[in-house]
Amino acid sequence: MSDFIKVAAITDLPDPGRQLVEVEDRIVALFHVGGEFYCIDDVCTHDGGPLSEGKLVDFAIACPRHGAKFDIRTGKALTMPATEDTIAHEVKIENGQVYVRVRDSQPHAPGAPDPTPPPLDSSSQWPAEVHTTAAKHEAPAIPEPPASKELSEDLVREELKKVIDPELFVNIVDLGLIYNVDLLPAEGKTNIKIDMTMTSPMCPAGPQLIANSKQVVGALPGVAAVEVKIVLDPPWTPDKMTDEARDQLGIF
Repeated sequence: MSDFIKVAAITDLPDPGRQLVEVEDRIVALFHVGGEFYCIDDVCTHDGGPLSEGKLVDFAIACPRHGAKFDIRTGKALTMPATEDTIAHEVKIENGQVYVRVRDSQPHAPGAPDPTPPPLDSSSQWPAEVHTTAAKHEAPAIPEPPASKELSEDLVREELKKVIDPELFVNIVDLGLIYNVDLLPAEGKTNIKIDMTMTSPMCPAGPQLIANSKQVVGALPGVAAVEVKIVLDPPWTPDKMTDEARDQLGIF
């Protein structure tokens, strides 16, 4: 285990406040909240966003990219889209100086009770085993759409709500991933062109979301072909979600 390294004076940070510090060639985020100091990795476990640049409310820091929240006391992931904790480091105060000792992983003795304080919003928690299982299984069979509805952009978007993000468990329309839908005439039928984005450029669920989108829209009566184009400009942000999606993910 590494030694404690002096990183700041207690007067360097206001309360509340935060500061990036370097400990043994590692950049970490130091927080001063409620008269106490805390230190976590400056990395969102969802896509590597800089937590130190996010909004700090009480003991929760929100990733500025997609809104995932972490407890600065423990590193625990509090809300989607993050499902893994970030690492919390040891902090001690001596003679008005702040010292940090970095950890390579979260300590938790086998069989010991979980030392994590109660989450700020327990309704936003998703069991890790549920996430893992859902990500590995194929999407459920999708029922045929009713033949009586006239083909339209609204109908296409309604069908796309059947496509569920396997990491977040929210449909891609409410997530705000569908930027545009075009209906193009094609010899008595209609070609559908969909502009879709991802919550992050390296989203591992991308190929599955594209395939499922083509499946549900392609099953609509009168559809000749479906093209799904990935668009990353403008990038996805949490404000593109519907209120229902934000409530489901615990993002306020």
